[in-house]
Amino acid sequence: MPGLRSSSPLVRVVAATVLSLAVLGGCAEEYSHGYIQSQDSISQIQPGSSREQVLLVLGSPSTSSTIGGESFYYISQKTERNMAFATPGLVDQRVLAVYFDDKGKVKELANYGLQDGKIFDFISRKTKTTGQDIGVLGQILKAAPGLGLPK
Repeated sequence: MPGLRSSSPLVRVVAATVLSLAVLGGCAEEYSHGYIQSQDSISQIQPGSSREQVLLVLGSPSTSSTIGGESFYYISQKTERNMAFATPGLVDQRVLAVYFDDKGKVKELANYGLQDGKIFDFISRKTKTTGQDIGVLGQILKAAPGLGLPK
């Protein structure tokens, strides 16, 4: 453009704007929501632990169930935003399930997530195929937006 020098204020403003947008566009941010799982706290809960011990170590559950025995569910999600001002997308979702027997003692501990579109227990490393809580877990895990799973 005639009359513009490289040191003109307009060129500096345009260059600063382009540089700012490039820097902001490259910022990836990760957010965690819900119960943040710590391997140390999870390892403190063993079969035979009391309901009170679970509440003391893990805190109040995100939700609970009494169908087929009492269960506590601790739900967490990780979202990531790759560009500034973009909508965060779901990266991971986990449900830590603590199952109690009829005496209020921990019977089983499971850490569910989605792997290949199926509910998967990351503690025992197997896919849950049957059980009374599969409906609850399926609803919790598949209700997450952006996973592209059939409902």
